Amino acid sequence: MIVFKPFKSTYLFLFLLLNFQLISCAQSSGVKVKKLKVEKEKTEALKIKTGAERTNLYLNMLKGKNVAIVANQTSVLSVLERAEVAANVMGSKKVTHHLVDYLHNYNGINVKKVFAPEHGFRGKADAGEVVKDGFDTKTGLPIVSLYGKNKKPSAAQLAGIDIVVFDIQDVGARFYTYISSLHYVMEACAEQGIQVILLDRPNPNGHYIDGPVLELAHSSFVGMHKVPVVYGMTIGEYGQMINGEKWLKNGMQCNLKVIPLENYTHQTEYSLPIKPSPNLPNDKSINLYPSLCFFEGTNVSAGRGTAMQFQIYGSPYLTKSEFTFTPQANEGAKYPKFKNILCYGENLQQTENLNKLDLSYLIKAYQQNTSKEFFNSFFTKLAGTKKLQEQIVKGLSKQEIRKTWNKDLENFKVVRSKYLIYD
Repeated sequence: MIVFKPFKSTYLFLFLLLNFQLISCAQSSGVKVKKLKVEKEKTEALKIKTGAERTNLYLNMLKGKNVAIVANQTSVLSVLERAEVAANVMGSKKVTHHLVDYLHNYNGINVKKVFAPEHGFRGKADAGEVVKDGFDTKTGLPIVSLYGKNKKPSAAQLAGIDIVVFDIQDVGARFYTYISSLHYVMEACAEQGIQVILLDRPNPNGHYIDGPVLELAHSSFVGMHKVPVVYGMTIGEYGQMINGEKWLKNGMQCNLKVIPLENYTHQTEYSLPIKPSPNLPNDKSINLYPSLCFFEGTNVSAGRGTAMQFQIYGSPYLTKSEFTFTPQANEGAKYPKFKNILCYGENLQQTENLNKLDLSYLIKAYQQNTSKEFFNSFFTKLAGTKKLQEQIVKGLSKQEIRKTWNKDLENFKVVRSKYLIYD
């Protein structure tokens, strides 16, 4: 048997080939890591910055001033702060603060009080629940409720205040009351000659405009202005519209400064990091809210008293179905509609996200309802018109109803265009 022995040169060739492959892999891996790092840096740079986080645009305006803040649990900001890191080398990291805490501890800014909207400063109260005045346990600052009888700051409550900072997350639906609170804050400050600095935040329903435009004869705290149910504006843009259209009492205008968002358009998808109120727990509920909130003016539940608020609807008066739920008292719904009563309805958690109002749920529930009293007086306030109820009773389809909105929507879009900050 002949045994072939490899020459030394063969070993050398294999050794060089292996090393070449290892170097190539290392270089390729290094390129990939570098590329991923660059891509990550680009992504970080393109992240939306809220008005609150753009501190360089407003902190100097607050120094040496007596400040009041309109805020709730959503009023947070993440900022870079110097910090001790490994091996005692000075570095920086992002730290999340509540705006009230951040400004209260900031040298040279004198925060005097906090104004809290519906649901309270920490966002725990039921919809419609009267929130009492009190003191913040963390900062000791007095908290003044802007819900219930006192929706508008009084001259006494604003005495000694130089600037009011407004920072609340909106969801872009007319009947969500934070834009009404903004109206009254702007009006009170206009009367007292106090500047308002509005820290803008994204609108998670800012990608479309839809619904009946409010008729002023039906204005209320759940709808004060001639706008559609879904108006497609950030709260900063909306504040500019309140001012520009002279919707404040006697046509007054507020000294308003909007601190704009960075890296935002109306088509930018935005997932809220903190639920804006107890019964809007996630993105799906926020997307469905403009369509399902009409049920608040009927004998149908939109899921208050469950863990699926504004993602389901049902009633003991609807046709029996496979999907059922029984409302129970919980955070944000101490006395839910149909408490402890079995409701039949529909689960919408797996539906596609909406880019327009969907009236099909409302129409279907009306047609199935076995009670003579489907609508209540609150429905007209939510709709901002009597026409929607009349159209549903007459049996108009959702397409037929939508056509009746077109002219008013086109007129609104012309008004809206004057106050847009973002594409």
